[in-house]
Amino acid sequence: MSKTAEAPTQNRVIDLKAGAHMMVLDAGIFCIFHAAGQPAPGPAGLPGVRISRAPGTPAGIVTVSTFEEDGWIGASNGAALVRVTRGPAAVLVTTYQEPNSQAEAPKIQVAQLAGPTSTAPAAVAVAESAAAPAPAAAGVAEISAHVQRQGDVAAPIGEWMGTPGSQAWIEGFAIAPKTSIPTSDIEYQAVLGKGWLSPWSEGGQYCGSRGMALPILGLRVRLKGESAQTHHVRLSSTFTDGTRLGPVDGTDALEADSLAPLEAFLLEIIPNDAAEEAPVKAPAKAAASKATKTTKAPAKRKASSAD
Repeated sequence: MSKTAEAPTQNRVIDLKAGAHMMVLDAGIFCIFHAAGQPAPGPAGLPGVRISRAPGTPAGIVTVSTFEEDGWIGASNGAALVRVTRGPAAVLVTTYQEPNSQAEAPKIQVAQLAGPTSTAPAAVAVAESAAAPAPAAAGVAEISAHVQRQGDVAAPIGEWMGTPGSQAWIEGFAIAPKTSIPTSDIEYQAVLGKGWLSPWSEGGQYCGSRGMALPILGLRVRLKGESAQTHHVRLSSTFTDGTRLGPVDGTDALEADSLAPLEAFLLEIIPNDAAEEAPVKAPAKAAASKATKTTKAPAKRKASSAD
């Protein structure tokens, strides 16, 4: 009986369809994200885009922060935050597709979030994080966050994360319920800019920028699984310009009209059969402007992106 020759399955090299583009940015902070309406990635995770510092660009001038640690922003929902401390400086945008793909390469958009900034805030944030590990909050530490000038802090659900009126912004956070619902039944997003939300983060995952001293501008929280049928979310927040929002249904993005940085938030997870009435779901801006927004505090200085 003759044996049919089998094609080798190891040590194969697959030539992907790839394209590279050099993007020159001025000094400032930028959000690079996918244009709307693009197809989702296939089983191999393609198409996709990677953002990195361009060859020849001196180290320390360009910092890239993505939700994946290797600069990969996927094909549809990812985003990258890029800090350029001295411009113009180059960023390398590389697109990857299946070998025989006939589709157009992924398209991206770029928006500037802040003007020129120094490297000092990032250096301070890293130093604070290393010198001040997350302190144990009273009760169960279910929310952790990195707060400007404070480092890593923790608090239980039902208590304020951050300090209202402090003008110290939140750079990122994670939520991991311990008693009310399973951690796997919650997910959340950070507001990165006007109309820009981070990808959904699962319970326990960090959501926000890493080591860039870049504030988030709001948040959104929702329940899933069985907990979505038995509980609801209520959310309140304060911002560095004095704006206060909530309590409202947390499934809508909570952000200030001014897009001021988020300084504190109060997350409550309430059983549906609780005696108190659940808040009526409404668009976050409409709910906030109707009854919950306060005037700015005139005596407090606005926080700048360089603090």
